[in-house]
Amino acid sequence: MNEYVPFQTPNLVWDSSIAIYLFLLGISSGAVQLAIAYRRSNKLDKPNENWIIRSAAFLGTIPTLIGLTLLIFHLARPWTFWKLMFNYQFNSVMSMGVMLFQVYMLFMVIWIAVIFKEEIDALIKRFVPKLRFVTTMITKIEWIFGASEVILFVLAAVLGAYTGFLLSALISYPMLNNPVLPALFLASGTSSGIAATFLCILLAGKIKGDSHEVHFIHKFEVPIMVTELGLIVCFFVGLYFGGGQKVVSLHNALTGFWGAVFWIGVMLIGILVPLVANLFASDKFKYNARFIILVSIFDLIGVLCLRYFILYAGQLTIAQ
Repeated sequence: MNEYVPFQTPNLVWDSSIAIYLFLLGISSGAVQLAIAYRRSNKLDKPNENWIIRSAAFLGTIPTLIGLTLLIFHLARPWTFWKLMFNYQFNSVMSMGVMLFQVYMLFMVIWIAVIFKEEIDALIKRFVPKLRFVTTMITKIEWIFGASEVILFVLAAVLGAYTGFLLSALISYPMLNNPVLPALFLASGTSSGIAATFLCILLAGKIKGDSHEVHFIHKFEVPIMVTELGLIVCFFVGLYFGGGQKVVSLHNALTGFWGAVFWIGVMLIGILVPLVANLFASDKFKYNARFIILVSIFDLIGVLCLRYFILYAGQLTIAQ
């Protein structure tokens, strides 16, 4: 059994910046899936004015770009990041991830451009009229919008799962080399995307707690949290019955400092409190903006703790 000191991981390969990177990509993935599901479930005359859509345009791009920036500066030689961007290695999980990000951002740009064409055209006319051809280009690609939106939804889901594949590829670490991780990260990322969307639309003050948008989002909260909880159970059951170093990694992870992070940060703050609040709160509270914001903050804290816990606790034990 590997001895360790609280706050330290002796076999550390990936650190805090990677945990935040995984957290941000989960938010992007979840917010985009939610927005597309909402747009395709409701007939919106002006989707560009809907705040779930607007939130996704922000949450789908900015967190991803920040996450990629963190990843670049995590490299031993960050100034050579462009080589990763254009030199693909199909046997490398990291390289395949870079390719995924590029395709994802391409379809994200198409989605945003078509939905917000009027706003883009107005900005171009006001500030850079010489770029009017951009509006013409957007008009020409509108016919592929439906198909590209479906592709974007799939890419967002793959992006959420990819964050788990990225860690499960670390075969030297028994806890991380776990097939449940991609599904767990997809579920928890979707949960964080929902929470981040709630914060955007409610803190902006444009939507009330009992609006149609809030009612729609609430439909997904409990099922996703229950799924996340079930996947966490599967994750640890797999370690328990895996024998050998997997059992050692399970013991190391659930004791000491990182054990406290899991039980308090992930289970209590991130899952049990939001789940109980959604299941047993009256409609008066459930559709109260302040209540939703508080629960969403708890949810985001829990997902961030999960990323830190999996990344750090997963590196406490190495295969022997």
